[in-house]
Amino acid sequence: MSTDFVRANTRLAPLPFLPELVLYQAEEPIELWERTEAAGAEQPPPFWAFAWAGGQALARHVLDEPDLVSGRAVLDLATGSGLVAVAAARAGARTVTANDIDPLSLAAAEANAEANGVPIRLVEGDLLASGYPDADVILAGDVFYSREMAGRVLPFLRRAAGRGALVLVGDPGRAYLPVDGMIRRTTYEVPVLEALESVPVRRTSVWQVDFTSR
Repeated sequence: MSTDFVRANTRLAPLPFLPELVLYQAEEPIELWERTEAAGAEQPPPFWAFAWAGGQALARHVLDEPDLVSGRAVLDLATGSGLVAVAAARAGARTVTANDIDPLSLAAAEANAEANGVPIRLVEGDLLASGYPDADVILAGDVFYSREMAGRVLPFLRRAAGRGALVLVGDPGRAYLPVDGMIRRTTYEVPVLEALESVPVRRTSVWQVDFTSR
């Protein structure tokens, strides 16, 4: 599906936590979620239409500390809306690759990058088995949402850290976040959609993956 679908089902607006950026966001999140489910079991939920807490925290951290990514090759893993990729590009990354398994996610990332006037590359598919050695920095927001995903993504992130990449994770304390193998860099109070999170604010941390922990 194209960026036209993204624009037709969302509204371009700034985020209270990231006022320097704009993002295509669903105005009626539950309605869009239900409409996507009705389209068929093969279509993933529209994670791309929302600014999740972990991604917002990562984006804020990168914008506040641009030296983390400036002049470096960045991979935004499971990019969702592309928010973190856009922030990395705005912060001066040499290249930014946005990756996801959902074509609509990549369409959203493309639309959001265009809206913010920054270039990003799009890579569709599952990178967790193959790795991505081209990245100096790997950013991963909200990836520990299930036991299965956590079991696959953690080895990928640790391998990347082991070869010398800077690996940062944004997470609001979801059940499968393996904090024992990570170093907390900072914590934010992030405004979120209450319709999705059941609360208006999520306390969200940015963690650095420590490859020496197993």
